[in-house]
Amino acid sequence: MSAPASNIVAVGDQNGHIRDALVEAAKNKTTGFGLDEGIEMGPVITPQSKERVEGLIKQGMAEGASLLLDGRDTTIPGYENGNFIKPTILENVPLDGELIGTEIFGPVMSLVHLENIDQAIDFVNRNKFGNMSCLFTASGLNARTFRNRTGRFEKCCSGVWTSASGSLCSGCTLS
Repeated sequence: MSAPASNIVAVGDQNGHIRDALVEAAKNKTTGFGLDEGIEMGPVITPQSKERVEGLIKQGMAEGASLLLDGRDTTIPGYENGNFIKPTILENVPLDGELIGTEIFGPVMSLVHLENIDQAIDFVNRNKFGNMSCLFTASGLNARTFRNRTGRFEKCCSGVWTSASGSLCSGCTLS
């Protein structure tokens, strides 16, 4: 959860299906020593990193975010001194706050709700990091709009997935 999907933008999720699915998926992640069988997520790298990530979670809540899933205070039997944080999800992280523009480098998702594709594209284009941007949609129009208007992703379609075709949009190559 640290790099690929730290900010999740839900457009038109009034019924909470995206939120509920994210929480359920995160709850089911198995955290522990990364070389043990069946472990999906290991510790953060150092005690200082754990302290930093936990501080950023507190900061997000102080900025007004709601804590949907709290992975702090995690103890793994046999690894009691480990730097473990289970998946954490913050909802409604303010777009003008500090946390939304911070690379957390830990198992924390910030869930933001926006009203339309234009707001989502603006959010992506304002992000200073641009590590990854994906769109999951059933709308071919939204997929093309996203591909053409997310300015920083000139050589690839930004991982646009359309459920109608079941594939990445044309012009993408995965390597």
